[in-house]
Amino acid sequence: MTQHKPLPSEPIGELFRTAFRSHPAGVAIITAAGLEGPVGLTASSVASVAVDPPTLAFSVTGGRSASHIAAAQTVMVHLAGADQVELVRTFANPAAPRFTGDMDWELLPTGEPLLRDAGWALRCEIVHRAPLGGSVLLAATVVDIRSNLSGSAPLVYHDREFHTVFERVPALG
Repeated sequence: MTQHKPLPSEPIGELFRTAFRSHPAGVAIITAAGLEGPVGLTASSVASVAVDPPTLAFSVTGGRSASHIAAAQTVMVHLAGADQVELVRTFANPAAPRFTGDMDWELLPTGEPLLRDAGWALRCEIVHRAPLGGSVLLAATVVDIRSNLSGSAPLVYHDREFHTVFERVPALG
């Protein structure tokens, strides 16, 4: 039996950050129609919540894009692959220009910006908002799914860096 060791007397917030640095998370770019044009950000908080109806959740924290996304009725959740790391970095940098002419994107007839290079793009309707600390947790029902079937390896965020998934280990033995 493995025993947990006592932790140093660091503040719980620092221990929380350290714990989640060791826990890889999928990477997504979330986009929405903002008041002054399209907005978007990189998120590693996207999680599948239910299949019927198909529902996901994610959180946003601070900034212009986050506030527009938190207030939006609909969003696009683009699940990032390894071939999109530069795009992910762009949307992770609040000062970087987004939705430029050299990015492959379009506005859907419903108003959301679609990043055409995304392996999977899920159009979602926000169904619940919950302020938590300095963040807003959003639950959204998936109403449309698009795929370019790029076959790119999934992109994950681990220990403050982007990685791809290389090895497959069977879940059931």
